Amino acid sequence: MPRLHPDALPRLPSDIARPRYPREALRAGIVHLGVGAFHRAHLAVVNEAALHASGDLRWGTVGVSLRAADTRDALRPQSGLYTLALRDAADDGSPREALQVVGNLLDVLVAPEDPQAVLERIAHPDARIVSLTITEKGYHHDPATGALRLDDPGIAHDIAHPEAPRTMPGFVVHALNLRRRRGLEPVTLLSCDNLPANGDTMRGIVLAFAQEVDGELRDWIDTHCTFPNSMVDRIVPRTTDDDRTRISARLGVDDAWPVIGEPFLEWVVEDRFASGRPDWTAGGARFVDHAEPFERLKLRMVNGSHSALAYLGAMAGLRTVDRAMNEPALRHFIDALMREEIAPTLPAMQGIDLDAYRARLLQRFSNPALQHQTKQIAMDGSQKLPQRLLGTVRDRLAAGLSIDRLALAVAAWVHYLRGVDETGAVHEIQDPLAIALSARLAQAGTAASVQERVAFFTGFAPVFGELGGEPRFVSAVAHHLGLLEERGVMGALAAMS
Repeated sequence: MPRLHPDALPRLPSDIARPRYPREALRAGIVHLGVGAFHRAHLAVVNEAALHASGDLRWGTVGVSLRAADTRDALRPQSGLYTLALRDAADDGSPREALQVVGNLLDVLVAPEDPQAVLERIAHPDARIVSLTITEKGYHHDPATGALRLDDPGIAHDIAHPEAPRTMPGFVVHALNLRRRRGLEPVTLLSCDNLPANGDTMRGIVLAFAQEVDGELRDWIDTHCTFPNSMVDRIVPRTTDDDRTRISARLGVDDAWPVIGEPFLEWVVEDRFASGRPDWTAGGARFVDHAEPFERLKLRMVNGSHSALAYLGAMAGLRTVDRAMNEPALRHFIDALMREEIAPTLPAMQGIDLDAYRARLLQRFSNPALQHQTKQIAMDGSQKLPQRLLGTVRDRLAAGLSIDRLALAVAAWVHYLRGVDETGAVHEIQDPLAIALSARLAQAGTAASVQERVAFFTGFAPVFGELGGEPRFVSAVAHHLGLLEERGVMGALAAMS
């Protein structure tokens, strides 16, 4: 079967959407770091709609992989084209799928192979926005405080080697230094990662790194560049070989790396751009003055409950999110977690009905067509828990409120870190702090009681900060961890009801 390619677009089946603008005229106004599945199913699709609506061809995208060459190797023979498959279930429960070929990704650079090319692309006169979906661990920060870790080996390397950086802060700051020296316009640094106040967090990290390089550079960035906060939401499961085969068969050409997503999409962005922006409202984005209420809503309701479901589901041997949601006890727990413990910590928001929002989330999590793996959501827990669960815990403790269900979710993560589920299946702990967490667990294992074990483990400041010394938190987590170890997931859930 021939590959997906611009020459093949006219021959695609009529029901498959495709680019309707002259791709050869696109300029790379956006440089995107972390060109993975989420970016290609979210920001790139919104940008595609903006290109169709406006005809403004300054906003093509060059993607950057900070680690592996696999995305570049899959998409370069396709001239950057790939397929988005939106999947849900029909009324009879059967899966259905709508396909769109996306065209605004012009190229993918692989940073470890040619760091200079990445620096030059960000420092190119066409570049106006540097956007990011690099996951929480890509910020090289302390998850509990948001501060740049100057002791991180990658950060130390990048401060000393401006010509060959390895990390996001290194690439961004050294490229901005090139722009400053060349008299080019400043750019917008747009984080689309699941971090609280993601733009403000990125700003602090970039400025801290820049201060180590050159105080005048730091001041130039602080004065001229902007860091809008944003909230992104779409469930994007990992693409499988079966997905590739099925989608290629419908296209009639081979797409080496399509992406899968749910129909739902949300993107809220603060309208603070240093050198212009596309009209992303054409693709469903919403521009606001302050994104923080939307960020908190999404991090706590969507991501917090998703992580809780993933750890409990994975430990019960439930491989997909929809399978976990089919367990009445788990579904009831997630519903009650959102309704009784998370929602009361959220501010009133005009146009947001929290009961309707919760009901929509339960429906999204139950989508059987996505086959979203619990182990995919369970990755990088040390980076995710501080903003997904622990911030809610802090707010409820400060108000003197119960954290019963939140504590079970945290205990489920600790339980998951032992690396074997209740069926005896072994799973790898994929986390940037995996070695430190394993050592901490091993040390905690020598304690005489579950309470002492949890007290020692939650004393791990990079994740828990001062919360690890809060007796109410330690006692609640220890209680639920004991139940999980003695009775398993379903037994612990039964004890709560």
